[in-house]
Amino acid sequence: MAFTAKDVKELREMTGCGMMDCKKALTETDGDKDKAIEFLREKGLATAAKKAGRIAAEGIVKAYVNGNVGVLVEVNSETDFVAKNDEFQEFVTDVAKTIADTNPADVEALKATQFGDTTIGELLTEKIAKIGENMNIRRFARIETTGAVTEYIHAAGKIGVLVEADAENNDTTKECLKNVAMQVAALNPKYLSSDDVPQDYKDHEKEILIAQLKNDPKNASKPDEIIEKMITGRLAKELKEVCLMEQEYVKAENKESVAKYVQSVGGITIKQFVRFETGEGIEKREDDFAAEVASMIK
Repeated sequence: MAFTAKDVKELREMTGCGMMDCKKALTETDGDKDKAIEFLREKGLATAAKKAGRIAAEGIVKAYVNGNVGVLVEVNSETDFVAKNDEFQEFVTDVAKTIADTNPADVEALKATQFGDTTIGELLTEKIAKIGENMNIRRFARIETTGAVTEYIHAAGKIGVLVEADAENNDTTKECLKNVAMQVAALNPKYLSSDDVPQDYKDHEKEILIAQLKNDPKNASKPDEIIEKMITGRLAKELKEVCLMEQEYVKAENKESVAKYVQSVGGITIKQFVRFETGEGIEKREDDFAAEVASMIK
């Protein structure tokens, strides 16, 4: 029995399973929807679909570097306990390697990517069903360079960093980039240097500083040119905090900047960095234990 895209859509609405899983189920059952539903249930996929609405804000960030290709990927789970599970960690490693090898355009393209006799998306669904928690491939970054790329993972995957440089890929470069990556993990810069800061960001911060100074009785009566110099100084100080190369290098004893440290190593130009922190920006569920108990005894 043949089936259409409409049949796949209807089966997805009936079961809550992924489009690729529904298509496979209809293929395996010759387009019979009832049998396809049973197929999905037997595979544990329908159970996994029920978990899809649950908040997954834990998980890990994992890095993978192979030659001149570096990957950073965040995969979320519901609990930190599952994030430490060996099977979950192995899955994230497989995802990172697949990204390195195939260079998918985005997460949806990644899920459709073949992995052995299945796809990454189907493998994810199987892991959800087996492990018993909702899981989500949230984001990834892939850097392919003619220079060098180095990774750093902090706190067992809570924070991950990739740093790329225009430099010879040797041990000296790797040590320097590792130190820079640790700086990124610790101080969370927003930009590489002040040259990369958008003008609208500078303008917005300047407006805030003007308002702060004019609302301060000690500064309100000062001439505009003095106010302007104060604003310029404060803005420069703020940019120093959010720009990697201008930050004070955390491992230096003489308060030199990251740029000075990199320059002292020689032959290295930092091109970009990527920093992921597990669960950042995800609104985590706050369980009300009293309300939960009350609902159970009603």
